[in-house]
Amino acid sequence: MNSTRDVLIADDDPAVVEAMSSIFEDAGYTIRNLREDETLETLQEDLPKVLLLDIWMSGKDGRDICKRLKSQPATQHLPIILISANNNIQRIATEVGADDYLAKPSSMAEILTKVEKYLKS
Repeated sequence: MNSTRDVLIADDDPAVVEAMSSIFEDAGYTIRNLREDETLETLQEDLPKVLLLDIWMSGKDGRDICKRLKSQPATQHLPIILISANNNIQRIATEVGADDYLAKPSSMAEILTKVEKYLKS
């Protein structure tokens, strides 16, 4: 799959996944969705160009997933944008090595701008 506009959304809230998927699909992106953290932990092949990762996922903490992905050679260069309604999302993103963050709720324009930034780099 790995197109130049391939975005993976990892969030356990179906409403968030559906809304974000619609935004990206309307803008011409290839979208993959994950609601299960186990798949993220083994992410090694067919990497997306950008990962949008919720920090509060059922069963696992997105912060731990981010740290793990950033510590593995196969995924350390994968741009990870943490998404959360947590007031400290900027600090959390810095602490776990995420490339960026989005506070929930975010505007469509803000979401697209953040992702596009990492597709160009």
